[in-house]
Amino acid sequence: MKRREFLGFLGLLGGAALTTPRAMAQTQGRIYHLGTLTPVAPMTEDSPFGKIVVKALAQRGYTVGQNLTWDARGSMGDIAKIPAMLGELKSRGVDAIIVIGYPTALAAKPTGIPTIGATGLGDPVETRLIDSLAHPGGNITGISDVATTLTTKRLQLLKEMSPKLQKVAMLWNRDDLGMTLRYEASAKVAEALGITVQAVGVREPDDFNEAFTAMDGDMPDAILMVADSLTNLNRKRVFDFATARKLPAIYEFDFLVRDGGLMSYGPDLTESFERTAALVDRIFKGASPGDLPFEQPTRYPFVLNLKTAKATGLEIPPRLVALADEVIE
Repeated sequence: MKRREFLGFLGLLGGAALTTPRAMAQTQGRIYHLGTLTPVAPMTEDSPFGKIVVKALAQRGYTVGQNLTWDARGSMGDIAKIPAMLGELKSRGVDAIIVIGYPTALAAKPTGIPTIGATGLGDPVETRLIDSLAHPGGNITGISDVATTLTTKRLQLLKEMSPKLQKVAMLWNRDDLGMTLRYEASAKVAEALGITVQAVGVREPDDFNEAFTAMDGDMPDAILMVADSLTNLNRKRVFDFATARKLPAIYEFDFLVRDGGLMSYGPDLTESFERTAALVDRIFKGASPGDLPFEQPTRYPFVLNLKTAKATGLEIPPRLVALADEVIE
């Protein structure tokens, strides 16, 4: 049995232990209302991440259509629509909402709705989204990241891929404060490692053409893409540019590699959404989000796409293949 499969098996055993008669009794007799809000497509109960949450909640005694309702919203890249969607969720009396992305969490803050940030919030303390990781205060808790540590590893992996790496282009959403701070933390790490950073900030889809022109005029040795709704929605354009220019590129999440990116190193989103469900359960049972410490993922898979490497004309060093938790062929 593979290590990740074994961990998943242990997780299932732990989830089964949670579904005790007492836990079931606590969730019977009332209906809980859960909302989800993302800056991209709605996270329905049938979506990949939605399925993870539904399964984890079921282990805790909540079943969609019985004692749980699921109300999904997604702004499809239009951040301006988020406040109105939050208003709709509040008017429908949701007990809690799961959100993705810093702008979404920021918009949820003044609503008072108990909010769980599943991913993409950046450093919630630096952006003043919360008071502290240990005691958030207010109505927001969730999963945080460690940009400095992760960037160090990502740049090391790029160095393994391309030992002569001297300059890396960092592509990020300049209008997202959470992602801007993550870029700045990443840039400091690169400079400390002696790597020059080419800052390529974008604000809207049309900016990607200018970003690619800038890189063509001063070609980097590699690309690091900071993931948010804007960059994720335009990921194919980044994949195509990197492939055409034969540039190694690293991304923050494994789903980007499964979709055509070269490699990724970042938190295991399955774990993040499972932990999100656990926080939802605690809120349903009466806990205040402000009293629930932000959590950090414990699993960080390194994923490689050999098919993309071949299309790009890049030869992956055997040592890098050996380091990968998952290799897509």
